[in-house]
Amino acid sequence: MKKAISFPIDNFTDFRTKMLNWVQPFNIFCLLDNRQYHFEAPAFECLLAAGCKQKIEPSEGAVFELLKTFSKDQQDWIFGHLGYDLKNEIASVSSANFDGIHFPDAFFFVPEIVLQLKENEVTIHCDSGAEAIFASIESSAIHIEKTHPAKLDIQQRISSEAYIEIVKKLQQHILRGDCYEVNFCQEFFAEGAVIDPVSIYCSLVTISPNPFSALYRLNDKFCICASPERYFKKSGNKIFSQPIKGTAKRNLSSPELDAFSKQNLLNSEKERSENVMVVDLVRNDLSRVCKWGSVEVDELFGIYSFPQVHQMISTISGELEDGLNWVDVVKATFPMGSMTGAPKKSVLEIIERYEQTKRGLFSGAIGYVNPQGDADFNVVIRSILYNASTEYISFQTGSAITFYSNAAEEYEECMLKAKAMQQVLQQT
Repeated sequence: MKKAISFPIDNFTDFRTKMLNWVQPFNIFCLLDNRQYHFEAPAFECLLAAGCKQKIEPSEGAVFELLKTFSKDQQDWIFGHLGYDLKNEIASVSSANFDGIHFPDAFFFVPEIVLQLKENEVTIHCDSGAEAIFASIESSAIHIEKTHPAKLDIQQRISSEAYIEIVKKLQQHILRGDCYEVNFCQEFFAEGAVIDPVSIYCSLVTISPNPFSALYRLNDKFCICASPERYFKKSGNKIFSQPIKGTAKRNLSSPELDAFSKQNLLNSEKERSENVMVVDLVRNDLSRVCKWGSVEVDELFGIYSFPQVHQMISTISGELEDGLNWVDVVKATFPMGSMTGAPKKSVLEIIERYEQTKRGLFSGAIGYVNPQGDADFNVVIRSILYNASTEYISFQTGSAITFYSNAAEEYEECMLKAKAMQQVLQQT
């Protein structure tokens, strides 16, 4: 077990910037960044994991058993990710689409150092040398050097015309009773890209600060994430999931129009029906690992406002069965319902048929497990994925397709979600 020593800090924002400058030489690190949101349902803790003492990259076929053993054996902080294609192990679905990033399906590591940042102090968890680590961070630069990438040619894997035709085909699946709702995603990408991930991250979370943001490095691969969504949180034997389903554009130039947009989202029968579908799916998933009768909806149709969009978020909770841990929760609920649709098994097969890119880490999860076995994972959306070796950048956006969806409006929703990522990658 690491030793924990706390140090007072003068300024939360400045110290977080110093942490980012300090961590850059590490080949493996993970920043979970709450952007100082203070919703009633809390955001991420602000944590930075640096360095790697132990790691696991389980191969397909035994991922969950290996993760369970690794977590039990370490009894330490563990950080890492779950890739969307873990679905292949859970639902026996195969994936043959293109992957330009090549994150492994799962990777977890025991960090050398964990920094737990609060408003007025930082707690450093390490084997030794906390004072020297604190001094090194304090001496780091207080500003992130802003770098602008060479002009990137950002392309779309699916044209607007092809997107609309695919949506019509998905609606035929719904009409035939194959499914009720499908989360359909498309890729934006650039080749020959050379970027500074830390600088891009700072730009992205400045434009689009969100409570489940993350900057994750795994050697030559980076995830630059400004996610508004929690996958699940485990606190003691209590499990919380907060799926997002329902989006409306902000209008910051007019408070009246912005309030109107927010109210329209709350009143939209389409958005509410989509939200109810995913709530029912999450309730069903959680019931597999929670005590009978303990799963409940704590909040239905909560409207939360972010810089670009209003989102409809519901909260579902349950009491975990005795003897189960966070890996059991993942196995019962992954991939998360907000990024798949219903019924899950059927839509996983349909998604694979119509999407043209592997999702990889997109619509997977990044998070941590603490030494007590509590855990918190986000949903990897509103995220830029970057492979520095192949100089390939990818980001994906999607929306929920129902029988009543308007294909052109769904396309525009994808463009809205892509806007902040395009902006930071094409700034001059």
